[in-house]
Amino acid sequence: MSDVRLSKYFTSALWDYNVALVQMLALCPALAVTTSATNGLGMGLATTLVLMMTNAIISAMRHTISPAVRNPMMIGVIAGVVTLIDMVMNAWMHEMYKVLGLFIALIVTNCAVLGRAESFSTKNPVLPSVLDGAGMGLGFTWVLVIIGGIREILGSGTLFAQASLLLGEHFRWLEMTVIPDFQGILLAILPPGAFIVLGFLLAGKRIIDRKVAERRAKTHGELVVLQ
Repeated sequence: MSDVRLSKYFTSALWDYNVALVQMLALCPALAVTTSATNGLGMGLATTLVLMMTNAIISAMRHTISPAVRNPMMIGVIAGVVTLIDMVMNAWMHEMYKVLGLFIALIVTNCAVLGRAESFSTKNPVLPSVLDGAGMGLGFTWVLVIIGGIREILGSGTLFAQASLLLGEHFRWLEMTVIPDFQGILLAILPPGAFIVLGFLLAGKRIIDRKVAERRAKTHGELVVLQ
């Protein structure tokens, strides 16, 4: 399998097949925990780890799992991995765990995780499955961080508040005040604010995709004329 094809598994998931903006999956955590960029980053990284680990395990077991018990087996693997990550966060990132605790456990029911296991990992080798999980997870992560960052700036005037709780003291430099003495817009940190920001992101992605498609069509037309 060529390196170009392997990299495609990763890069296509970041934009073209983005979990939240294209497949419209995992919107519950995308809207619920993104009151800050730090929360979005923590949830996104946890989901990325789950995707990579479950994809690898299920791919390695794909020839030994009977079709009759495939779905229960996959759910059992996902639940085991999520439980492990939940315990690690509780032990070493307890303050962040108190914020995200419930939603970490709910990764078990995340349609994106089970969907990638069913549609990709059961049909492909381990390495492409891991790359697919990493791409899907990081694609989901950047959406959560963008939503959380916009809501945090509009809601409190800060960005990556309490990032040191998630990443350690060395990353305290991420914590910044974007708008000093800002009272904040309450709507931004309420559930409707999450829907509004997500709507603008969806619209922005479609505009960008349309512009890229038009540019490619124009370039292709110019090449045809030159030939």
